[in-house]
Amino acid sequence: MAKLFAYGTLKESDIQENIFGRSLRGTPDQLIGFVINYINIEEEFGIAKYPIITATENPDDVVSGILYEITEEDVQLADTYEGIHYKRIEVTLESKEVAWAYIVTN
Repeated sequence: MAKLFAYGTLKESDIQENIFGRSLRGTPDQLIGFVINYINIEEEFGIAKYPIITATENPDDVVSGILYEITEEDVQLADTYEGIHYKRIEVTLESKEVAWAYIVTN
């Protein structure tokens, strides 16, 4: 099993149903030393704004999210959903759990 830290659209049950075929159950957690910024992504009907975490290394900066336990197949499905604008990195959460999270590609 893998762990996934979600802070944006991956927390939404309708998105989870589309990607994984089910709603995920998770626990609240926090990522220290990161902030949420936003990127614009061109979609079929125009430009959409999406959250993205950025490392600051400042311990006062905190991103709240949900920690999910998912399968390796789910990780691949999440990668496909996040597409070319996001890349997966390993992070250590406030709970000391190590999980995957998505940051901007570039």
